[in-house]
Amino acid sequence: MDKSSVKFEIIHEIISREDNVQNVKELCAIAGVSRSGYYNWVASADKRAEREAADQANFKMILDAYKFRGYDKGIRGINMRLLHLDPPIVMNLKKIRRLMHKYGLFCPVRKANPYRRMARAMKTDAVFDNILNREFKEHGPRKVLLTDITYIPYCGIFCYLSVIIDGCTKQVLSYVLSKSLELDFVLDTVNGLIDNHGISLDSETLIHSDQGCHYTSKKFRQIIKDSGLRQSMSRRGNCWDNAPQESFFGHMKDEIGTRIKTSTSFDEVKTIIDDWMDYYNKDRYQWQLAKLSPDEYYNYLISGDYPLQRVPNKI
Repeated sequence: MDKSSVKFEIIHEIISREDNVQNVKELCAIAGVSRSGYYNWVASADKRAEREAADQANFKMILDAYKFRGYDKGIRGINMRLLHLDPPIVMNLKKIRRLMHKYGLFCPVRKANPYRRMARAMKTDAVFDNILNREFKEHGPRKVLLTDITYIPYCGIFCYLSVIIDGCTKQVLSYVLSKSLELDFVLDTVNGLIDNHGISLDSETLIHSDQGCHYTSKKFRQIIKDSGLRQSMSRRGNCWDNAPQESFFGHMKDEIGTRIKTSTSFDEVKTIIDDWMDYYNKDRYQWQLAKLSPDEYYNYLISGDYPLQRVPNKI
């Protein structure tokens, strides 16, 4: 509400009091507004009520989109969720921003990382060249796979998450949560990839990691070779060479980190992560993926059928 409207509302409230002794002219002079402006404001009461009702209805849709599946979203996330309704709703970003500000709904904001998590590398003779060279999306789906491990703090201890994502579609193709940093959970992640997506991989598929000991181990290198995949590694201490994977972990921790920290058991942490992974692949829409979720984007690239090609309701 602008300043003039606030003043007109105060004047109208005073005028409406039974014990008021001041007239409109005096009150407008005190408030520094014109009488004609005040009377126009009074005359437009019905239109303001209509606009307020429309704003409240639109905000209800924004709030439902914001809370969808229990994960807070930013303005773009809300826009994309509305586009996925049946029938779809087109609401521009400025309108979403205005209504969120009006009704006090705030977007989650990613905190800047002051350290920029660096890849933890080890000196070893089994280091592979950086074949990827940051070409994460150029070669299409299932050609560039990114993998890494992140630490998950809960209840004063840690568990460890190994993930493989598609650099083009951003899909999570395989992940394993482990109570320890033993090598097996990283190997299980690759085995899960092969079991569930092996048919879509070929001899050109590249799996890219940092130079950590898990990825330079003999067992890991052997399983990659046996699977007919190629191996690539980031340059030592260069997190940008695996930037999408780092970004993925950052978004995940922003969205569920607080819930995980208050968890009291490994099983509880796993339940939270399992639900978020399902949400991420199926319902977490990304602006850079043509406003689709990772699963939708992959199907779009494979089939050419864009799921949002319907006549939307513009509001």
